[in-house]
Amino acid sequence: MRENHFASFSTCGAPEQVLEVKSAPVREPEEGELLVRMLAAPINPADINFIQGVYGIKPVLPDSPAGLEGCGIVEVSAAPGFEPGDQVILLRGVGSWAKFLTASADNFLKLEEKVDPTQASMLKVNPLTALRMLTGYVELKPGDWVVQNAANSGVGRCIIQIAKIMGVKTINLVRRAEGLREELTALGADIVLEDGEEDMVKKALESTGGVRPVLASNAVGGDSALRLMDMLAPGGTMTTFGAMSKQSIKVPNGFLIFKGVQLKGLWVTQWLKNATRADIEFAYGQLSIWMASGRLKQAVDSVYRIENVNEAAAKAQEEFRNGKIVLRLGE
Repeated sequence: MRENHFASFSTCGAPEQVLEVKSAPVREPEEGELLVRMLAAPINPADINFIQGVYGIKPVLPDSPAGLEGCGIVEVSAAPGFEPGDQVILLRGVGSWAKFLTASADNFLKLEEKVDPTQASMLKVNPLTALRMLTGYVELKPGDWVVQNAANSGVGRCIIQIAKIMGVKTINLVRRAEGLREELTALGADIVLEDGEEDMVKKALESTGGVRPVLASNAVGGDSALRLMDMLAPGGTMTTFGAMSKQSIKVPNGFLIFKGVQLKGLWVTQWLKNATRADIEFAYGQLSIWMASGRLKQAVDSVYRIENVNEAAAKAQEEFRNGKIVLRLGE
């Protein structure tokens, strides 16, 4: 009987301290389930928060599996619509940091396009967040402007690339512009500025010819969110999906009364819970086409084997990285 190796934790805390790699026999699927040989899984901020016990989804302790996102190949199918050899991503549930994963077929989505496993493993969260940001709140037209903070993040880079495909222009705010301006411009960014630099809003509007963005993507909060709202066009929308600064958003009354700024929130997990299967398949179908063609790609800093998950989790929490930390789970 084959052995499965997986990462789990019995108490919430710092991932590099509480994660353990355990072994157990591979469980064969029951009716309606799939046995998936996992290939790769990224370590996202949501994974870190989940293990710390501060995410919107709470772990079931003790011995909670880890990993909210990943890619694999179906080995055994006991569910209609899936065949051995199908490439799938984990759509719902937990446990992607494993050599094998047996779960309900409802938790998986088959990719019709053949995508590099490392890139496919990162398809669920960041690309979908970027797509929902650009299509779920404002009806953007080619030539419209969007502004975002944390533009160097995984979601930020996806927003740049998808906006470019849509013909939408982007103002991108980063903590340090040195070395990033050229890199983000190569991805398709139109304007890259240091968040909070002197006369930042004035410089941005001079670069756009005075045209203000109609949508702002906020992943930081605090004063950075205030600058986004200041830059928005009257009636513009700011959608928040993160709070990297851990500071609340304080909205001047005038932004609401006289400027008509609209504030929205985005949590992809909730969207996946409420959306129809057809909408989910359509969104991921479009994203996988872009990813397979190389028009949408996420940066990878380094790859670790699951046996080194504690080291990988520590690396994923470092402030300055050159992309995602990915666990290689199989060949």
